[in-house]
Amino acid sequence: MSVARLSIEDDDRESKKAKKEASSMLGFSDEDKIGTIQPHDDALIVTLRIEGYDVKRVLVDQGSAVEVMYPDLYKGMNLKPEDLMVYDSPLVSFEGKIVTPRGQIRLPMQTDSDVVEVDFIVVDAYSPYTAIVAKPWLHALGAISSTLHQKVKYPLEGQVKEIVGN
Repeated sequence: MSVARLSIEDDDRESKKAKKEASSMLGFSDEDKIGTIQPHDDALIVTLRIEGYDVKRVLVDQGSAVEVMYPDLYKGMNLKPEDLMVYDSPLVSFEGKIVTPRGQIRLPMQTDSDVVEVDFIVVDAYSPYTAIVAKPWLHALGAISSTLHQKVKYPLEGQVKEIVGN
């Protein structure tokens, strides 16, 4: 009889564990669309804390392979050429033009209490954005993004946190 009781208690523990894991699963629902104007085809633009600065107009692009920093942010953070590491691989802009980077810089990016080191490629090109964050940042954070829902979600300390587009 005690074996059966132990088995039931084990099942209860497994059930509670499964419920806890399910509640912290990353995903989006129709409720996540609340506060957005639907339908839309907007890019996901967020404000992120980079090197201690609240940086606006950051594009979340899950199709890009590198993080990019544009001149306005580079100058605004008082970065200098000597702060850059060499990065000699050309990039292709949204317009299909070849862009030669000025260099690369690693900066801390903070989301809630989580800090991720991000390697930004600094380019001299016009952009309506100050920076682009891409797959490396999303993967380091364990995040998923949705342009439809205008959010980034990521796990932190057993909870699902959100960055809402603006």
